[in-house]
Amino acid sequence: MAPRTYWKGYLKLSLVTCPVSLTPATSDRDKIRFHTINAETGNRVRSRYVDEVTGDPVEEEDEVRGYEVEKGRHIIIEDEELEAMGLESTRTINIEQFVPSDSIEWIWYDTPYYLTPDDKVAQEAFVVIRKAMEATDTLGISRLVLARRERAVMLEPYGHGIVLWTLRFGDEVRQPKEVFGDIADRKADPKLVAMVQKVITQKTEPWDASMVRDPVQENLKKLIASKQKKRGRPATLKRSEAPEPQDNVVNIMDALRKSIAIEKKKGS
Repeated sequence: MAPRTYWKGYLKLSLVTCPVSLTPATSDRDKIRFHTINAETGNRVRSRYVDEVTGDPVEEEDEVRGYEVEKGRHIIIEDEELEAMGLESTRTINIEQFVPSDSIEWIWYDTPYYLTPDDKVAQEAFVVIRKAMEATDTLGISRLVLARRERAVMLEPYGHGIVLWTLRFGDEVRQPKEVFGDIADRKADPKLVAMVQKVITQKTEPWDASMVRDPVQENLKKLIASKQKKRGRPATLKRSEAPEPQDNVVNIMDALRKSIAIEKKKGS
């Protein structure tokens, strides 16, 4: 089943325009999801909002949004006020500028979408723009309204198409100094670095998508299939035992020598 188109509009660069479509590049549709069930009746349990002070149920028409300005005091925001803050989509991805392909750090990347030409006539203009970005090793920068929020977006050539990444807002990204600032600026022993490089070389292999498989999901599917067939309860899966904590006073050189020897045996 082909993925559903999320957005349709136009890709524009100067005087060149072509109709395009956006499709989510990722999906969690196949993830196992659970419902909360009443064990006595087998019926699903429905959650309800209750007043945290009185404990009384709150009807849907009485539920409003509030922003807490101080403990116990909220400013109510009406739906009409939120709608007025929304932006109307122009349905156009107007590439305003280009930046070198290595100038945007991965931490700014938010959600990926596949951008494709929406019909055969649009393919020529689309391919020309993509090829030109590849030749200049650049990324396109634009702004786009998605779900009534204007987002900065980045366009990156990818295979025969383009990946459009929404970029995180400025207040969402923490500065590295906030976290890494306390790490000592210590010089590394060149001999130790060389030995670690050797271990890395021995453990380097081509990327394989199976490396990011989800064993928990696989085990859940087996569990559900087994219960559907009513073959009894499957054997409990063994958890890998956590390694015993070791003394921090370790001879790094000896540890690296052993690591290199182990990896060498694996490779032989």
